[in-house]
Amino acid sequence: MKVEGSVVFVTGANRGLGLQFAKEALSRGAKKVYGAARDPSTVTLAGVIPVKLDVTHAADLAAAAKQCTDVTLLINNAGIARVGSVTQPEAGAVLREQIETNVFGMLGVSQAFAGILGSNGGGAMLNLLSILSWVNTPAIACYGVSKAAAWALTNGLRHELRAQGTQVVGFHAGFIDTDLTRGIDVPKATPADVVSQAFDAVEAGEEEVMVDEPTRQVKQGLSHGVYLKDVLAGG
Repeated sequence: MKVEGSVVFVTGANRGLGLQFAKEALSRGAKKVYGAARDPSTVTLAGVIPVKLDVTHAADLAAAAKQCTDVTLLINNAGIARVGSVTQPEAGAVLREQIETNVFGMLGVSQAFAGILGSNGGGAMLNLLSILSWVNTPAIACYGVSKAAAWALTNGLRHELRAQGTQVVGFHAGFIDTDLTRGIDVPKATPADVVSQAFDAVEAGEEEVMVDEPTRQVKQGLSHGVYLKDVLAGG
């Protein structure tokens, strides 16, 4: 599908990648862009329609779907990241928090808008995943668990929604220079570059996009057990 003329709904649109997705959608000629955030007053980009949405709240999801019935491109961007290993005493609570947003939040938004996409001709859904859907590291291990689950969810959505003509795209990236990765001292891609690649993939009809070389290398290495290594330590 083409971004030009589409109606785009971006979760977590007030900052970081979400804000960049909204900017790029407008620059590509989207007819309308909805920007969703817990506090809609923080969505201040000119040309974007603010929508109140906490992806973990059923009432917010229902209200957003009722308000935005013309959506043709859904961008599941909202997510959180917490540091910590799976063996730390508080790992259970840390994992639950991230699963709630990164998996159940994505599920809730997808369920709320799947029928809308179908009724508007199929459209597309872009799910923000990670290199950590496939590999992991103790520094942010619980986040990796949540992204692995989100990848499986995306695969399930792809197969279920194909019949209604909805293109489901999995977006995989390494570290991107946003608030989410602040304090992690590794090479980072720029938001503008990865968002541009993501929209290119949507417009090309692709079902998966890997926006940096580390992610492409990891994908190629899955059959060789690359996930057996610590992605940060290299061993």
